[in-house]
Amino acid sequence: MMKILNYINGKWVEPIASEFIDVINPATGTIEAKTPVGDKSSVKDAADAASKALTEWKKVPAQDRIQYLFKLKFLLEDNLEEISRTITKECGKTLDEAKAEMRRAIENVEVACGIPMMSKGEISEDIAPGIDEMMLRQPVGVCATVAPFNFPGMIPFWYLPYVLALGSTYIIKPSEKVPMTMMLIFKLIDQLNLPAGVINMVHGTKDVVDAILDHPAIRAITFVGSSTTAQYIYRRAAENGKRVQAQGGAKNPVIIMPDADMDMATKIIADSAFGCAGQRCLAVSWAVTVGEAKNEFLESICDAASSRTVGYGLESGIQMGPVINGGSKQRIEELIAKGISQGAGIPVDGRGTKISGFESGSFIRPTILTDVLPGNELSTTEIFGPVLSMMHVNTIEEAIQLANQGRYGNQASLFTASGSAARKFRNEVEAGNIGINIGVAAPMAFFPFSGWKDSFFGDMHGQGMDAVEFFTQKKVVVERWPKDWARKF
Repeated sequence: MMKILNYINGKWVEPIASEFIDVINPATGTIEAKTPVGDKSSVKDAADAASKALTEWKKVPAQDRIQYLFKLKFLLEDNLEEISRTITKECGKTLDEAKAEMRRAIENVEVACGIPMMSKGEISEDIAPGIDEMMLRQPVGVCATVAPFNFPGMIPFWYLPYVLALGSTYIIKPSEKVPMTMMLIFKLIDQLNLPAGVINMVHGTKDVVDAILDHPAIRAITFVGSSTTAQYIYRRAAENGKRVQAQGGAKNPVIIMPDADMDMATKIIADSAFGCAGQRCLAVSWAVTVGEAKNEFLESICDAASSRTVGYGLESGIQMGPVINGGSKQRIEELIAKGISQGAGIPVDGRGTKISGFESGSFIRPTILTDVLPGNELSTTEIFGPVLSMMHVNTIEEAIQLANQGRYGNQASLFTASGSAARKFRNEVEAGNIGINIGVAAPMAFFPFSGWKDSFFGDMHGQGMDAVEFFTQKKVVVERWPKDWARKF
């Protein structure tokens, strides 16, 4: 069983805790570790260490700071297999999904290595005789991330490499459900020999989060999770004068036009809806067929759902693992039942799944619900499981109107062979990430991870230039050096 420790001021620290939360392998039901509930004093210690380290770290030239990231990139690659297996054990996704997650994390490290170019300032000479004006970027200060369970390796890297490269210092609080991945990654970070206090990790639950939100030395907060928690974090941190970017929940639609390549659309949409057991903020969760697309797509997506191989993600040939825990499984199955009671059909029912040899696992097979009515609970609630709800309309205008009715705006996708339909869709649909014949419109690391409406609270997103903007503050300097003065000395 892995021992979960804090990492503060360059040292592994035993947490002060009398209560612990079991870290359960969602496929086997076995306990892999115990997360300390934690206390506020750990946050204070980490914030003090990060504040002290900031004084010198921000003075280190950017080209020297990124040398640590080059080393980190190769350490992550050399240890990719072990980290990925740990993600599968504590999070439940398949090994291939875990490896893909870590590839995305490494991609952000690579992009952040370009910070010397990305963060350069601007200068305008002679805005008036003898006067120059310039804009400088300086580190925002101590930053912190409250991370989710569903991507324990990737999501912290939307932020970590940019924070370090830009000269700020960092505290991460992993999800109490999945602490082992960041424990392994911090063992690699420990090998970088960064100055003590530049990067820290504290474990815990809500009290620890609140201490992060309230601590005066922490100037910027990032979060990914449910919209309810995102709103709470955004409000409380903003009341304390902090910068915040809080990624919330999602209810992502996909529209299937009659002219779509149905074989391609089915495969991609099935991967989007059921990949990672539907536990990702870019998962397609409801499909809208247009016109004659209905019957063909319904038949093919039901076949794809029924034939998906479900099991323990470390075994070969597995296409989908369990959901995170028994409580999540129960919640998802209750939502399915509620949808049926409200009139939905269920041609593919994934409830009551038992996998031979893993009877204690939190498995749900892919589920298809048809004739889901707009506005009912199933059509508006983020299920966060392998459930695809189906609706039908006659025109793309009706489909876009349906897509725009919801409170979320994380992603929307369209499958079509029509350029004009694609153009109309990407211009009119209200979502921050758009897929055209793409099921998971996950931006590359040099683009921001967008999100609109109740899917995001803040102004600047993770990754790319948005990360540069978020983790720096601008300073404008106007200075006068009259040419005549040079002749006087």
